[in-house]
Amino acid sequence: MPDSQEYRFQVNLSGMIDILSNHLYSSPRVFLRELLQNATDAITARMDLDPSHRGEVFVELAGRGADATLLMQDNGIGLTEEDVHEFLAMIGHSSKRNGTELLGETSFIGRFGIGLLSCFMVSDEIVMLTQSASGGPSIEWKGKPDGTYTIRKLETSLTPGTKVYLRCKPETDFYFESETVELDLLHYGALLPYPIRLSAEGREHRINPEVPDWIVRPDLAHGSPDEVLRFGEKMLGERFRDFIPLRTSTGRTGGIAYILPHAVNLSAKRSHKVYLKRMLISEQADNILPEWAFFVKCLIWTDELQPTASREHFYENEQLERVRGELGEAIRDALIHMSEQDQTRLRRIVELHALSMKNLAVEDDTFYRMIHRWLPFESTYGHKTLGELIDEKQTLYYTPTLDHYRQLRHVASAQSMLVVNGGYIYEAELLESLARILPGTDVRRLLPEDVSLAFTDLNPEERSATLQAARAADLALQRFRCRILLKRFKPEELPALFTLPEEAATLRSIERASEESPQAFASILGSLGGSLQGEASSYSILYLNLNNPVVERMFTGQSTSRLSTLIEMLYANALMMGHYPMSRSELALLNKGILSLIDWSMESEKGE
Repeated sequence: MPDSQEYRFQVNLSGMIDILSNHLYSSPRVFLRELLQNATDAITARMDLDPSHRGEVFVELAGRGADATLLMQDNGIGLTEEDVHEFLAMIGHSSKRNGTELLGETSFIGRFGIGLLSCFMVSDEIVMLTQSASGGPSIEWKGKPDGTYTIRKLETSLTPGTKVYLRCKPETDFYFESETVELDLLHYGALLPYPIRLSAEGREHRINPEVPDWIVRPDLAHGSPDEVLRFGEKMLGERFRDFIPLRTSTGRTGGIAYILPHAVNLSAKRSHKVYLKRMLISEQADNILPEWAFFVKCLIWTDELQPTASREHFYENEQLERVRGELGEAIRDALIHMSEQDQTRLRRIVELHALSMKNLAVEDDTFYRMIHRWLPFESTYGHKTLGELIDEKQTLYYTPTLDHYRQLRHVASAQSMLVVNGGYIYEAELLESLARILPGTDVRRLLPEDVSLAFTDLNPEERSATLQAARAADLALQRFRCRILLKRFKPEELPALFTLPEEAATLRSIERASEESPQAFASILGSLGGSLQGEASSYSILYLNLNNPVVERMFTGQSTSRLSTLIEMLYANALMMGHYPMSRSELALLNKGILSLIDWSMESEKGE
């Protein structure tokens, strides 16, 4: 068998440029970001050699339309001829040589070797003049999208640093307009620690502001609250009223979490501006904070996270998970501090972002214990905070579902029972765990029998007088496995209350699913339901209120042959009042009862 022959991959640079333009980067305008990043890496590398060095970037625009050109110049470390061959001509080659990072710890050229290639999206040629700070001749490098390049040693020496010249190619002149370039330079480089100067249309000015001290040390932000809030409005486009400084334990990630001035939907897309070594990486980072922190919008700067190839997001790895956890912990600690030192401020935030606070409280007992008094709930005593409800010094009942609360709130309220709606997201979990964080608090899940215990039984004379009618009424609902119980309760305008014990609820769900399922599956559900039907606990209960004038007439007045139909209508009405889904037979019952009432009304008019 002949020996196999080794071949080398060939790279179609034109095809790669197309990939960069249409798939890797979100927009051709990122070429400015890549040039700024290269300048940042070069300045950082030179400052490593000379800490007293002061970096600067100069951008110049000349010409208009198809004749527009752009120059970007930095006073960084520059490149030798060897560096040019190694870093600009070898895509993906590492910038480490003998274990030393040549162009900065997070150099994008060194890591991916494609940063400068983004310029081919807007120019058919890249011209670079560079002078290494370590000496040697000045170099001119010219690159084309077909993968060819030339190098020429200049006779005159330049000052250390790099100049990149671009001439716009057809249909890209928009990216060379002075207004566009100014906005993009500020967009990507607002936090860079050295000046970016732009010369265009006969005017030269600085683009980025002086970096305030609290950018380096977020813990100083509270000393300049107005400045921090104005900065947030400028960078994030919203007018904020409060903020929380952020900082990880390493100090390599920090930022400002601005409290959103309006309530937000739980499913709303979360987006934050994140800067890597002061360069904007993403303005839509949605994985930098825990999901519960959707009530803040952040400016975050870091030098410890790893960007993706497009440098518009971060890799989801252990490092990002740690940073995300520590930033979330910083927000949590700030809220706990407010609960101890500034309760008015905390209450204002909780009222606006209650859902997020409840989410965090579910996950963290310590936080729940600190913040519980300000969490709002709906109850039979009105919309109140949990602290106000606890101060009532009553048994605090709660319902696990919204429908359950709707079914029982009027009756419970009439009996002066304190019932809290636990049917919204996180609320049942919080109420269930309340006794754990506040020992001695009397919190109970509300059951139908809890409400019925407050009902008044009939006296012996009333039971005797209504016995025959009650039996007839009970018989009318047997086919629905529902028992009739006559009681007296408030409010008197409520004629009936339908309650469903747990086993009865299970059986009801099985039967309803069976009606809507294919025949084979319905038979399986039917066999499951059959095993429950014989149990007494599988019966629902319809409480009829003798305090209601209509019900009282039905059972203590003159007997009527229409009692069964009237009971069936009360049953259907109670189901609807309780928001219970109705079976086909119950819907048919409702329809039959309505037609009967119409018929009786018409017959009554004839008699008159």
